[in-house]
Amino acid sequence: MFKVLVSDPISDLGIQKLVDAADVSIDKKPGLSEDELVAIIGEYDALLVRSQTRVTARIMDAGKKLKVVGRAGVGVDNIDLDAATQRGIIVINAPDGNTITTCEHTFAMMMAVARHIPQAYLKTVGGVWDRKSFVGVELRNKVLGVMGMGRIGSEVAKRAKAFGMEILGYDPFLTEERAEKMGIKLASVDDIVRNADFMTVHTPLTPETRHMISSKQFEVMKRGMRIVNCARGGIIDEQALVEAIDQGIVAGAAFDVFEVEPPAADHPFLTHPKIIVTPHLGASTVEAQENVAIDVSEQVLHILRDEPFINAVNMPPIPANVRAVLQPYFELGEKLGSFISQLSDGAVKEIVVSYSGELADVDTQPLTRYITRGVLAHHLGADQVNVVNSMHLAKERSVNIVVNKSHTAKDFTNLVTVTLRTAKEERTVAGTLLTGYGPRIVQIDNYPVDVAPEGNLILVSHTDKPGIIGRVGTLLGGNDVNIAAMQVGRKLIGGAAIMVLTVDKVAPKSVLEEVAKLADLNSAKEIHLS
Repeated sequence: MFKVLVSDPISDLGIQKLVDAADVSIDKKPGLSEDELVAIIGEYDALLVRSQTRVTARIMDAGKKLKVVGRAGVGVDNIDLDAATQRGIIVINAPDGNTITTCEHTFAMMMAVARHIPQAYLKTVGGVWDRKSFVGVELRNKVLGVMGMGRIGSEVAKRAKAFGMEILGYDPFLTEERAEKMGIKLASVDDIVRNADFMTVHTPLTPETRHMISSKQFEVMKRGMRIVNCARGGIIDEQALVEAIDQGIVAGAAFDVFEVEPPAADHPFLTHPKIIVTPHLGASTVEAQENVAIDVSEQVLHILRDEPFINAVNMPPIPANVRAVLQPYFELGEKLGSFISQLSDGAVKEIVVSYSGELADVDTQPLTRYITRGVLAHHLGADQVNVVNSMHLAKERSVNIVVNKSHTAKDFTNLVTVTLRTAKEERTVAGTLLTGYGPRIVQIDNYPVDVAPEGNLILVSHTDKPGIIGRVGTLLGGNDVNIAAMQVGRKLIGGAAIMVLTVDKVAPKSVLEEVAKLADLNSAKEIHLS
């Protein structure tokens, strides 16, 4: 008989699968202190929490039988993941439970901004019967731009079609084939900005998506656009949005999220007559709270019974002999994935990982997970992708993963090569560990290099001609961007070449655009590796 402790308030319906299981006994004891939990956790096989209970290393040390900690929700900030991993305790969450409720809140906000519902309500209950000031627009026959076609964005698109809307979808993993199956049109951010009547964002907040809609986009935006954000604060530049509304570019906006929550009392959104706000209610429904508990309960049951499970957020135990070989490569693998993801353009279709040398004799699946995490985290956010769920997320987005092995590693004891195939191109990066130097990138596409995968890098594609390095250095120096290191890779003298610069700080986009415009230069991309 498995014993499960529920230490936070969770609905009976949410844990019904555990209650009904013949091989499970449940105790509900909310509000326990750390000392009280330590005193009793030793007799339990599983612990189910929400956000109140802090699951510390001390609690897990006392949980000698503990196999799994389930979080009925998305965030796991209240659980010590490192301690759980060291003790072989699986931590799971429920990332899908709020999909429908966030989708429906998006539609509520879209309807509210289209028909001025909150503003009309306030005036009516204030005793003013005013029909002329609140003439709205229909959704039918309007173009909806959906930024981010993951679980929530896809559900929004599905419902928008029922309203008779035309859907433009943007997502770094969305291909023409998948868009066609969904009955939507694949679009770029620029396509949506220029053509949509409504725009809703459903991307994670990453360095790439922060302020992805800002002054530059508002300058070319279709006039009369209405914008909804029920995803993350910071994706849309708040101050630039207010200015766009005041200039008549944007007709209205509805936000459930802010860059800083709660917002300051003088935040312009709170008093603007054309902006509707709610206090981050996207997941706040009875059904959503029950769904996350149901999802977690189901996975806890699978883990206790040694059945296949999903939604783990920490690394499962790796045999000591395998970890000893792979551990030094985990950082390299994740950075190779991040590097190739930032280097490539187009929807990701396939990740090909090739292991050469002594690595061919080892179970490299854990390392493949790190590489896949590096690729996906650039687009989905580091907080959304981990080494356990990376393979599942790749499959969910129709990203094929291929692993090849060879005992021959030319010039190196071991070599890890990652090829990313997108809807537009194929790019390759390879790396190894060099004694005394640590992780190194030794190949970018067909160019040999020797680059430390860390910090801020600028990759320049150019023609191998005298003076180019000097012109690039002069331009960067004139914009207060200091070069810490430089590597050049070429195949033929006077032919195509690349230049990899390690710089001390992030170069402004305007500077990169200037670099790319220099004579005999083809492109300049900045790559960030923490």
